[in-house]
Amino acid sequence: MEVERVDAIEKVRHTLIELDIENIQQTVREALDAGTPPLDIALKGLGEGMKEIGELFQAEEYYLADLVLAGETMKEGMAVLEPLISGEATSRKGPVIIFTVKGDIHDIGKNLVGTMLSAAGFKVIDLGVDVPESKVVDTVKQSGASLIAMSVLITPMIGSVGEVVDSIREAGLRDKVKIAIGGACTTQELVDRFGLDALGRDAVDAVRIFEEWNDS
Repeated sequence: MEVERVDAIEKVRHTLIELDIENIQQTVREALDAGTPPLDIALKGLGEGMKEIGELFQAEEYYLADLVLAGETMKEGMAVLEPLISGEATSRKGPVIIFTVKGDIHDIGKNLVGTMLSAAGFKVIDLGVDVPESKVVDTVKQSGASLIAMSVLITPMIGSVGEVVDSIREAGLRDKVKIAIGGACTTQELVDRFGLDALGRDAVDAVRIFEEWNDS
């Protein structure tokens, strides 16, 4: 049975990488029928598949249109899993505030991380794209959230990262929150420069980071 589950997860991963939006839901259902836990399908099948797609995009083997289709295919698969995962959860983790920084309107990576965090049982507060630092601070105050996921894809908007951190610090909230950053232009050097807490290299890594923080 264990081998059957592994094969089923691998088939989900392969279907996503092939961008087979027509068959992804059927493949996910087959994995469920094999007794695979929904969260395993989400993280090990869809999540790992998206990680590989990201690597193919970086290698210029996949293009932006492929990345968009991958996101849509992932959503189709998650539509089957999310009700089951939500039903399994006895309590929601988080909340996690997630957004793309001011001046950046890219949302594919942010949406993927949000989907994966939701699948892992987190309450996600998605502020959207091009988010001013004042909105982040207000949301932290209103929600009481202590976990933040910040996305930036383009290098010219790196300065917005510092503005968010400065605003959180000026509001007296920096020691009350953990901040992770992710996106195509992010590096460990950027984390160190702005005094952030973690670099999420992909959606699966982001889930790992927030699971660790939520348990600490």
